[in-house]
Amino acid sequence: MTAAFDVERVLAELTLEEKAALTSGSDFWHTDGVDRLGVPQVMVTDGPHGLRKQAESADHLGIGNSVPATCFPPAAALASTWDVDLLDRVGRALGRETRGNEVAVLLGPGVNMKRSPLCGRNFEYFSEDPALAGDLGAALVSGIQSEGVGTSLKHFAANNQETDRMRVSSDVDERTLREIYFPAFERVVKRAQPWTVMCSYNKINGVYASQDPWLLTEVLRDEWGFEGLVVSDWGAVVDRVAAVAAGLDLEMPATGGRTDALIVDAVKNGQLDEAVLDTAVRRVLTLIARAQPALADPGSIDVEAHHALAREAAADGSVLLKNAVVGDAPVLPLSADDAAHAVVIGEFARTPRYQGAGSSQVNPTRLDDALTALRAATSTDLAFAAGFSVAGVDGDAAAPTDAALLAEAVEAARGAGTVLLFLGLPAPDESEGYDRTHLDLPANQLAVLRAVAEVNDRVVVVLANGSAVAVEWQDDAAAVLETWLGGQAGGSAVADLLLGVRNPSGKLAETIPHRVEDTPAFGNFPGDNGQVRYGEGVLIGYRWYDTRLVDVAYPFGHGLSYTTFGYSDVTATVSGEGASSAVDVSVTVTNTGDRAGAETVQVYVGDPEAAVLRPTRELKAFAKVTLEPGESRTLQFTLDARDLSYWHPALRRWAVGGGRTVVEVGASSRDIRGTAEVTVTGESLHGTLSADSTVIEWLAHPRGAELLGAAFGEATAALDPTMLAMMGDMPMRVVASFGMGGFDLDGLDALVARAAA
Repeated sequence: MTAAFDVERVLAELTLEEKAALTSGSDFWHTDGVDRLGVPQVMVTDGPHGLRKQAESADHLGIGNSVPATCFPPAAALASTWDVDLLDRVGRALGRETRGNEVAVLLGPGVNMKRSPLCGRNFEYFSEDPALAGDLGAALVSGIQSEGVGTSLKHFAANNQETDRMRVSSDVDERTLREIYFPAFERVVKRAQPWTVMCSYNKINGVYASQDPWLLTEVLRDEWGFEGLVVSDWGAVVDRVAAVAAGLDLEMPATGGRTDALIVDAVKNGQLDEAVLDTAVRRVLTLIARAQPALADPGSIDVEAHHALAREAAADGSVLLKNAVVGDAPVLPLSADDAAHAVVIGEFARTPRYQGAGSSQVNPTRLDDALTALRAATSTDLAFAAGFSVAGVDGDAAAPTDAALLAEAVEAARGAGTVLLFLGLPAPDESEGYDRTHLDLPANQLAVLRAVAEVNDRVVVVLANGSAVAVEWQDDAAAVLETWLGGQAGGSAVADLLLGVRNPSGKLAETIPHRVEDTPAFGNFPGDNGQVRYGEGVLIGYRWYDTRLVDVAYPFGHGLSYTTFGYSDVTATVSGEGASSAVDVSVTVTNTGDRAGAETVQVYVGDPEAAVLRPTRELKAFAKVTLEPGESRTLQFTLDARDLSYWHPALRRWAVGGGRTVVEVGASSRDIRGTAEVTVTGESLHGTLSADSTVIEWLAHPRGAELLGAAFGEATAALDPTMLAMMGDMPMRVVASFGMGGFDLDGLDALVARAAA
C-alpha cells in the first residue's frame, strides 16, 4: 500500500485534468488516483450493517457476489436496542471488517426519518425520531471510524421514499426540515464527524440535493461545521458543474471521463472557479491520505466474536410486543417442559428472513436459523411444519400447496403444548427501489395463524420484517415477538429469547399503527407528478399519533420484559434563561421483578404555550440501564436550550419560547411514569417591524407598542370588540390605508423607520 502523501504538495502539482478526474470515481467502487504523484485509488463499499465488497463484477443493487462478511442486524433492529454502547461495539466490528478487507469507507449509516411505514428502505433506517436516530448513528459512526476507516452518512436529505426517488421533489417547509429531517444528520456530524456525507437522489423544494449550495455548503459546512467530503449517491449527479460549485466533492461512480471533461471546460471558460475545484480536490486527497495507515495495516478479523456480537445485537433489538398470561403464568419465556413439547411452524423458522434487498445485501459468514437453534438448545427434535410457502424462497416444483401446508400445520399444532409460529414479510415485499403498498402480512400466513389458533391457545408469533406491519390479528396470538430483520445470528437470538436465556429489552423505534390510513403521511405519500408534499409538517410518527390522539397498535418506545420496572422521584429543575436555559431531570428506576433485565428510560418534553404548533411530546433524552432484581438506580439527564427550542420560521433560527414546559419520563410515549412541570424564561422573539406586520405584532413588540402609543388607542377607541379582534390580524399598511389608526401610509413609513432605528 502506498504511504501517506502530502496533500498540499500534490494539489500544487496536479494538472486541471487530473483535478477533474480526482473528483469522480475511477470505476464503480474506487476513487481515482495519480500514479506519478503517489496518489493511490481507494475503495469504498456498501454497508451499512455489514461489508458488501464485490470481488469481481461491480453493480450497485446486490446482483454481483461479495466477499463473506458478518451480517449484523439492519438499522431497524439495531435502533430497537436503544443502546449507544452496543452500537459503538457493532461499529468497531464493522470497522475492523472494513479495514481487514482493505476498504477505505463503509457507505452508511442511513439516518433518514421513517416518514411512512411504507418506505421500502425503512429497514436501513433507524427511527421516526431524530434524537434517537442521531444518537445511535453517531455511536455507530464513532465505532467504525475508531478503526481508521471512514463512514458515509446518508442520504442527505429528505429522502424518505423509494418511489421516483431519483427525481421526486420533496416539498417541505424549513421548520419541518430543521426539526425533523435535519437533526439526526446534524447530531452525527457534530458528535462524530463522519469522513463523508452522501447526498440523496431527490430534489428538495425543486433543487437536486446534489447541487444545492444551501444544503451542502450553508447548512452542512457553515452551520454544522462538517469537515469531510460530500459524495454523491451512485448516479445522483445531474449537473456536475453545478454540483461542484454547490459543495459536492466526489461524483460516484465513474462516468468514463464524460463529466470530467465538463469540469475542465467549465474552468477554462470561467463558469467554474478553479479555486472551488481545488477545494473539492483537497477534500478527496485528504480522505485518501487519511485512509493509508489503516489500509497499510489491515489487521485481523475475529469472525466468531463478530457472530457472537451479531447474536447479542439481534436479541437486544427484538421487541416483545405482547406476552399474555395463559393459565397461571405468561407464555414466555418457555419453561424447559414447555419448550420440549412445543411445535415450530412457519417457513421462516428454517429459511430465515434476515436482511433487506438492494445495495445493502451482505454475504454472511454463516447463517443461523431458529429451528436448528431451538432443537440444539432443547436437545429435542422439535416437530416442524412449514405452514405456508414464501415468495422468493426456492421450492421443489412438486412441493405441497398452501392448502396442504396449512392442514399439516393444524395437525402439528393440535395437542402441542406451545406453537412457535414464525411469520413475516417475504423479501420481495420490501426493498430498495420501490415502496410497499400496504401494511399487511401475506394472506396465506394469516390463514395459518387463524387455523392454528382455533386448535391451540398458546400461539407465540415471531415476526421477521424490516418495517412495521399491521397486527390486527394479534388477538389470535398469546405472545408476539418482533425481531425485525435479525442478521446472520438472528435465529440463535430468537432461541435465546424464547427460552429465557436472554431477557427481551428492545423498545420500538417506530410506532406500529392499526391501519395505513392512520399514518401521518397518508394522502401525501408517495406523491405524484414528480412531487411529494410533506403536508403533515413536524407531526410525524408518535408526534402525529400522540398530538392527534390517534389510537395505535403499539406506541413508540414500547417493549415488554420478563421482569417489571418501577419509576419514582421524577424531578425537573431549571437553570439559566433564554438561549442559556437548561433543565436537569432526575428519575429513580427499580427492577420490581424476579430476574435481571434492562429498561430504557425515555425523557419527553412538551411546550403547551408555544407560539407555533408543537407536538404534545418530543423525545429529548434516553438511557438504557441494566438492573438486578430489587436494584434501583437514579438517572440524571440535562436538557439544554436546543432541547427546549423550536425553529422560528420568521427569525430563521432556533428559539426558546419559554413559559410552561412539561417534562415527562416514561417507558414509551404512551406509558408516562412521571411528570414534572417547570417554567422556562424565554428569549425575546420580536422580529423586525414592517408595514406588513400585523397590529398584534406591533403591539406585542416593545418598540412597536411604544411608537403606537396612546394615539393609536384613541383612534380605535370607538371600534366595537368584534372589529378590534378582526383588526388584530390586519397588516398595518391596511390599517393605515383605511385611516383607522390615526396615521396614513406616509405616517406608517415614518413609524417603520423609527422602529428600525
